[in-house]
Amino acid sequence: MPRILVAEDEDAFAFALATDLQAEGYEVAVVDDGLEAVDCARSGSFDVVLLDVMLPGKDGFEVCRELRRSGTRTPIILLTAKTQATEKIVGLDVGADEYVTRPFSPRELRARIGAILRSSQRPPRPGWEDLSRDADKLRIEE
Repeated sequence: MPRILVAEDEDAFAFALATDLQAEGYEVAVVDDGLEAVDCARSGSFDVVLLDVMLPGKDGFEVCRELRRSGTRTPIILLTAKTQATEKIVGLDVGADEYVTRPFSPRELRARIGAILRSSQRPPRPGWEDLSRDADKLRIEE
C-alpha cells in the first residue's frame, strides 16, 4: 500500500485530503508545519509527499529545497493557491515533481499521484545518465 505524507496546516483541508486518499487505499500521515514535514519526509518511508506551499515553520518551497539538497528522492507535489507562473517555476526549480493549484478536483490529484507513482517505479532508461550528463553538447535540429 503506497504511503503518502500530507503537509498541510489547514485542518479541514488536511482531513478531507487524508480521508479521500485513504478511501482510495493509500496509507496517509498528516503533519501541519514545514519543520515536521522535513523530518517525516527524510525518514524515507513515504512514496509521495503532498506539500502545501504556505506552511508555518518553513514554507513548502524551503521544505522542498531542503529535501532535495539532502538527497531525498521521494516525489513531491506542491499544493497551493498561488497561480502565478513565477511561483510555479520556483516550485519546480526547487525540486517539486508537480505543482497543483487550488481549487482542484480530488480525482485530478489522485490521477497525478498515480502518474507519479507509476513513473517513479520505472527503471531508468539505459544510457540516460550519459545523455543527461552530455545534454549541454546536444542540439535540437529544427
